[in-house]
Amino acid sequence: MKRKRPVALEDRSLLGRMLANLGWLIGGKGFGAICSLVYLAILTRTLGLKDFGHFSLIFGTSQALIAVAGFQTWRVVVRFGAEHVHHKNWDAFGRLGMLAGVLDVCGALVGCAIAYLAFYQFADALGLNPELVDLAFWFNVASLWALVSAPTGIVRALDRFDVAVYVEAVVPLGRLVAAVAIWLTEPTLARFLIAWAAIDILEALIYWIMARRLCPQSIRLSHLKDFTGALNDNPGVIRFFIITFCSATLEATYRNGPLLAVGYLVGTRAAGLYRLAQQLAQGLAKLSTLLARAAYAEIARARVASALDEFRKLIRQTSILAGAGSAIVVLLVLVAGGLLLELLGGEQFAAGKPILIALVVGASFELASVAFEPMLDSTGRAKLSLTSRFLAVAATAVGILAFAPSGGAQGIAWGVALGGAVHYIAMGAMAWIVLRILVRNDRQEKAASAQADNGTKLEP
Repeated sequence: MKRKRPVALEDRSLLGRMLANLGWLIGGKGFGAICSLVYLAILTRTLGLKDFGHFSLIFGTSQALIAVAGFQTWRVVVRFGAEHVHHKNWDAFGRLGMLAGVLDVCGALVGCAIAYLAFYQFADALGLNPELVDLAFWFNVASLWALVSAPTGIVRALDRFDVAVYVEAVVPLGRLVAAVAIWLTEPTLARFLIAWAAIDILEALIYWIMARRLCPQSIRLSHLKDFTGALNDNPGVIRFFIITFCSATLEATYRNGPLLAVGYLVGTRAAGLYRLAQQLAQGLAKLSTLLARAAYAEIARARVASALDEFRKLIRQTSILAGAGSAIVVLLVLVAGGLLLELLGGEQFAAGKPILIALVVGASFELASVAFEPMLDSTGRAKLSLTSRFLAVAATAVGILAFAPSGGAQGIAWGVALGGAVHYIAMGAMAWIVLRILVRNDRQEKAASAQADNGTKLEP
């Protein structure tokens, strides 16, 4: 009896490979979502609205700094590393990974400087309790040094999303265990922040260990001294890095800026209410992040190793899948949003339903546009992604200024939704134009090749 051979990576369709990766991510994030809902409920009910507001402002600031200082080096590794992995050029892949690691260290140093200015010069503007300034600063320092952008890119470029799932499960599981332990002993804001920081550092260490185990021929200290060789191996990597860094900065502004605006314009309690609604909206719309991770790696590989028709098909199928997911998310929140908020935080948080609806509308636009950015990046049009991010941030700022005076936190949330809509329209239009250009160029190349072949056959 013949044994069936396992299905090789090349035997599956592009969408099949992406959905397989997405399945791993959903499995891991589904587990993480359950854990996060439990520890979030413990946080809100233990700390109360005001202290949870302080926690939200400190944590939100760290997320903004991580997004900026992290430089999104994982995108660089996936974008340029896909070709090295395809051709099994492990030395070049190792130099690229080490370059990303060095950039992460530089980003952490820059982030620490920004954190010092933010907390020691502008803590009053954030409405932060002066007694929490030192704790907030050191929490942000720990978060910045727990960056896992480079090893994340290495694991994704190697198509080992299963490993990423296991590693990233450390954070929600660790937070849940820590939250329960703190709740049962002596719950304080400081203890929650210290536990969160320690767990993030542990995840970073495990990520680098797993990257080394998966590709020992690439992740070596010998490549660290020659990381500048990645500049020669990957023409255009600096330009791509600068563009994605600017795009990540704008994305961080879009994601975390409104929360800080709530703290500044409305108050700490409103920030706590907004943060819980934002956390739930992000949890319900987590499919966009998961699909983006799977799509980014698969679209980068498809651009290198597949025909244009298959590449276009993957973009189209991903967009349809994302659009259906966004509609389901909005419907779920309209039906049960208030109940979910009250279940997590208690009656004092139930008033956040209008905020939640607005934030989920914005998140649904992000989910629907999930295939556009990796497509633009993989075709060398990363600057168009940057342009759309800039338009989204500008629209969000305009919306906040227009809606906040009368709507408070709810008005700021609708400003976020406006930014999401502008981002979807701009990114979609740019992606459509680029695909048309690719198709036209492909047809011209095929026509020129056919003409050259005919000319060769007619020669005596």
